[in-house]
Amino acid sequence: MKKYIVRLSDAERATLSEVVKKLKGSSQKVRRAQILLKADADGPGWTDAKIAEAVGCRTKTVENIRERVVTSGFEVALHGQPRAEPPRAKLLDGQQEAQVIAMRLGPPPKGFANWSLRLLAEQVVALEVVDAISHETIHQTLKKTR
Repeated sequence: MKKYIVRLSDAERATLSEVVKKLKGSSQKVRRAQILLKADADGPGWTDAKIAEAVGCRTKTVENIRERVVTSGFEVALHGQPRAEPPRAKLLDGQQEAQVIAMRLGPPPKGFANWSLRLLAEQVVALEVVDAISHETIHQTLKKTR
């Protein structure tokens, strides 16, 4: 006997069918949709082992998705749990970003015709805006302002 029984409404079933039919979203989302459709007690009601074999995942994955749809709801089960905070804290705060942008808009140092990302990163460290920074972080910061 299963502890978490999946019962989908007609609207949820239609949403999942559309995701699977049009491959709408990430591969994870499509796989979750396939699992939920097969696990529906009012639909096919397949066993976890049969679903896992058909979809190409482990039975524990099917069990976890069953549990998630019952405890957290349909949207969380389909789209996944959003992160509470980013995996890594931002290196530059708003004021430091403004300094980097202002430096980029100003004239380059003597001997240089233009600012390069690496030159800008070196200058940011030299002026002690931050202790260390990658040219890629500078790139992402400037990319946001375009």
